Parts: sequence; structure tokens; C-alpha cells
Amino acid sequence: MASKLGGFFRGLMGSDSGAGEAPARGATVEYNGYSIAPECRKQGSQWLTAGVISKPFGDDVKEHHFIRADLHASKDDAEACAVMKGKRIVDEQGDKMFEGH
Repeated sequence: MASKLGGFFRGLMGSDSGAGEAPARGATVEYNGYSIAPECRKQGSQWLTAGVISKPFGDDVKEHHFIRADLHASKDDAEACAVMKGKRIVDEQGDKMFEGH
């Protein structure tokens, strides 16, 4: 009985839904020499804003992964926000975002 109640409450709080799922990579957007790919994650019944910014350097490609606390009701909204956040990171940090990688 306690096990069923625990599962019921975990389901209500969203901890069962989407647990362990891989991020869903969206369509890549090119921006000022960088590639921004939304990589939003399911969190309960909502979507968490996340993405990957990449740029080629010679034969190497460097990546910068980011996650934000923004939650969205739809995957499409989360992806649009990830692209917007990615563009902001590019504008504010440029190649400095890859330092230490």
C-alpha cells in the first residue's frame, strides 16, 4: 500500500515522468559562425531549456553545453527559448565560452 501511495505522489509531483530520458535535440540554427542546437529535456510534464553551441576550429569542433531553469509547456517553446539563449551566449561571450574545454 505504501509503495502504491509513494508512486502515486511521485507521479503527481512529476518525478516519474521523463526520468532518465535523453535530451531531445532539435534543429540546428547557424548564427554568426556558430551552430546552436536545442537539446531540451523533459522535466515532469514540462520542458527544460538546454542546448549546445558549437564552432569549428581547424580540424576540431568545440562545444559548449548550457542548461537554464526556464520551463515550458511545449517542446517547441523550449527549443525556441534555447535558440534565443544560445544567441545571447554567443553575443555576450563569443569564443571565450570554449575556454577550459
